[in-house]
Amino acid sequence: MPRDTTHAGSGQPSPDRDGAGQVPLLSASDHARVLTRILLSPVVKGPIVRRPGPVNLVERFDLDSAGVREMQRLHERYGDGPVQLRIPGRRLALVLAPADVHRVLDGTPEPFTPATLEKRGALNHFEPESSLVSSAQERRARRPLNEEVLESSRPVHSHAEVMTAAIEREVTSLLGHADFTGTLDWDGFATAWWRIVRQIVLGAAAREDHQITDDIRRLRRRANLAYAMPQNRRLRESFLAQLRRYVEAAEPGSLAEMVARTPASRDAEPIQQIPQWLFAFDAAAWATFRALSLLTCHPGAAETAREEMTRAPELPYLRATVLESLRLWPTTPLLLRDTTEETTWRTGSLPAGTAVIIFAPYFHRDERHLAEAHRFAPQLWLEGHEPGERDDRAWPLVPFSDGPGICPGRNVVLLTCSMVLGELVRQRSLTAQQPLDTSTLPGSLSPFSSRFTVAPLG
Repeated sequence: MPRDTTHAGSGQPSPDRDGAGQVPLLSASDHARVLTRILLSPVVKGPIVRRPGPVNLVERFDLDSAGVREMQRLHERYGDGPVQLRIPGRRLALVLAPADVHRVLDGTPEPFTPATLEKRGALNHFEPESSLVSSAQERRARRPLNEEVLESSRPVHSHAEVMTAAIEREVTSLLGHADFTGTLDWDGFATAWWRIVRQIVLGAAAREDHQITDDIRRLRRRANLAYAMPQNRRLRESFLAQLRRYVEAAEPGSLAEMVARTPASRDAEPIQQIPQWLFAFDAAAWATFRALSLLTCHPGAAETAREEMTRAPELPYLRATVLESLRLWPTTPLLLRDTTEETTWRTGSLPAGTAVIIFAPYFHRDERHLAEAHRFAPQLWLEGHEPGERDDRAWPLVPFSDGPGICPGRNVVLLTCSMVLGELVRQRSLTAQQPLDTSTLPGSLSPFSSRFTVAPLG
C-alpha cells in the first residue's frame, strides 16, 4: 500500500455510504457535476477517433479547465478519497490522491486490469486480441511481443535510421507544398504524418496505402460508440488480412519486419498488436502539432530545437517538448482500470468489477501542487522525470500511463514526434497564426484549427 496522504476536507457534508464499509458514494448533485464537467468532454470529443467540431468547441469554452477545477473542488470537499459514483449498470471510482494514482498504475494488471469493460467494447471493433484488452494470462504472451518489437527500453529504436530517412523525405515534401500557400495547416500535416507512420509501421511499400488507414479509421469511428454499434467483422477481417500481408513481406527497417522475425506463440496474436500502434500514432499527431505551437510561441525554443537537430537522434529538448504537449493536453485524459478483486482504500472498499478512473488533466494541471501546471516547462522532462522513472513520492505526470501498463511504444512515438518536429523547424521559419502565451496556457488546444505561417529561414 502507498503511504496515506489523507487530510481533512473543508468541513462540508460527507458523501453518502454505498453499503457498510464501502468507498463513499457522491451526492446526486456531485454525480451530475462529475458527469458533465469531467466525463462528458472526453466522450463528446471522441474517445477513439477525435471529432474536430466538438474538439474545437471544447477549446472555445475551455471545458477541460472546468474539469480540473471540478476535481479540485471534489478534493477540497472530500479529501484524498477515492469517491464513488454510479451510472446504470456500472460502478465507478474517481481517484483524487497522487498516492492512489501510483497504486493503481503500479497494480496493473492485478488487481487493476487495463482490460476494462469500456475498452473491450471499443477495441473489439478493430483489435479484439490486442494486449491492452487481454486477460492477465493472454497478456503474458502479448505484452512481451509488443515490448520486443517496439524496443520499449531503448530511447532510440534500432530502425531509427530508416525511420529518420522517411521523416526527412516527407517533411521536405510537406514544406515544399506549404511554400506555395505560405501556410501549414492540420490537413496537410496529417497527410504527411500518415505517410510517415505507414512507412515506419508497415514499410515503404505502404506509403500511399491510404486504404489501410482509412479502414482502421472507419473501424475506430464505430468504436467511439463501443457496444452501442454492431461490429463490422467483414471490414475488420479485411483490414487484419492486409496487415498480415505486410508482415509476410517483412520490408527491412519496418516494424512489420520486426514482427515477422520475432519468435512468438500463437497466443501472442502478432497481427492484432499492430492496430494499437496505428491507433497510438493518431494521438501522437495531435501531440506533435500542439508541440509545434509551443516551439513557435516560446521565446528561443525553435532556435534551441534547431540547434539540437545537429546532435540527433536522441533530441532531449524536442522530446521534452512533446512530453510537455502531452502533459498540458493529454491525448488520453481518462486512465481506466477495472478491479479484478475487492480492494481496500482509506475511505472504504470497492468490489471487484469497479471502474477506477484517473483524470490525467487534474494531476497534470493542478497549480496547487505543481508550480509549472499552466506553463511550458520542458525542464520537467530534462531532469530525469520521464515516464517510468518517477517513484511513488513524485507527483504523477503520466502522459503514457505508468507502471507495468505504461505504453510499450512510448519511445518509438517520442522518437517519431521529436524528429518530425525537429525537421519542421530545421527547414523553415514557422509562426503560429493563433499565438499562445506559454506562461499561461489554456486548458484545451485543438490541433485541428491550428495554422502556421511558413517562411524561409532568414
